[in-house]
Amino acid sequence: MDHELRHAIEDFFYREAELLDERRLREWLDLLTDDVRYWMPLRHNPLERPEHVHDELSKPGEAYYFNDTKKSLKIRVERVYAKNAWAEMPPSRTRHLISNIRVKRADGAEIDVHSNFLVYRTRMESDQDIFVGTRHDLLRRVNGEFKIARRTIILDQANLAAKNISVFL
Repeated sequence: MDHELRHAIEDFFYREAELLDERRLREWLDLLTDDVRYWMPLRHNPLERPEHVHDELSKPGEAYYFNDTKKSLKIRVERVYAKNAWAEMPPSRTRHLISNIRVKRADGAEIDVHSNFLVYRTRMESDQDIFVGTRHDLLRRVNGEFKIARRTIILDQANLAAKNISVFL
């Protein structure tokens, strides 16, 4: 793997985490392509051990937490800035920790990247949530910059204790 490429991708993900943690969500939207797909399938607990992790996940067209486009992400972001967004009033405080960044395929224009994440969220006096999992991203170079063209978020949790998922993973 090209060390410089991996380092540039790490910097990109760390910048993204910083934007999310600082609630600079409109700037975060600029990191996404116009045709982005931001998808988080449900995770199931099958009775028998599945052959692959993907066998535990809902398939496209089945249930999901998110299946967003750039347009729906913009709506979600603007809702966070609205004064009547009960799920984010007062706003969440988050910390995005990104690790184990692995470049799976790079063909020049598009790069498949897997990474692990832990997102800690606290809100009000006692609400605390932890989201842990892996992300499968397709990064695309646009005018020399990385943009997220596809993100699949796979949570380790099958049952969420969080009251809502109003933050971005």
